[in-house]
Amino acid sequence: MDIMNILGDYLGLIFLIVFVVLMVVLAVIGQRFPARTLREIPAFHRLRRAVGLAVEAGTRLHISIGRGNMVGMQTASALIGLTMLERIARAASISDQPPVATSGDGVLAILTQDTLHKTYRNIGAESRYELTSGRLTGVTPFSYAAGAMPIIREEQVSANVLAGHFGSEVALIAEAGERSGSLTIAGSDSLSAQAILFAAAQEPLIGEELFAGGAYLGAGALHAASLHTQDILRWVLVLVMVIGAILKIAGVL
Repeated sequence: MDIMNILGDYLGLIFLIVFVVLMVVLAVIGQRFPARTLREIPAFHRLRRAVGLAVEAGTRLHISIGRGNMVGMQTASALIGLTMLERIARAASISDQPPVATSGDGVLAILTQDTLHKTYRNIGAESRYELTSGRLTGVTPFSYAAGAMPIIREEQVSANVLAGHFGSEVALIAEAGERSGSLTIAGSDSLSAQAILFAAAQEPLIGEELFAGGAYLGAGALHAASLHTQDILRWVLVLVMVIGAILKIAGVL
């Protein structure tokens, strides 16, 4: 009984350790045997195509990473938004109109500027970096949306990527994209925002599809390994629940 109590107290830590170890192992295996492919998610296919079209047409990409913060439950969505920003900026760096990033939090605005600056420096195009490419458009939900909407309408934006924490204000941003005729690919960690984007975005990212952005945009082996780790642990949990139900019915538990 004492052992069960101890395991219960440290179950979260044990799960985290197992996840990290398994993810590292799968990342190493994936680098040596890169044969396994990811399932097709149409939103990321259209995003890659939109980046290529923007470069050819000289239009701008707008990436909005929401108004989450870096010290709470919203951290994961903010980090994946920054990862997607880095990959998109790298791919669109040769465009006449460099990507622009918006956010609704001061810390995120600084991080977007740093991400863009580091990306251009790493690819040897630091002279193309513009400080105004990372913008804080508002510090309240609707001021943030109100500040992002003119960018979509007035700066030759051909595609919008919304990846981060949003609330109901995301409807205004998505509507601005619809009115301007630009593609909107969007995902959020908020259920209310997901419900809005399912109806308002041409390509919504549902649930965990948002957190797969790094893997689908080629951010590194660890991102792909994290998806495979989630799949493995998901099946392990299903198996444990089935076995537990059988043992319960048999009267063992």
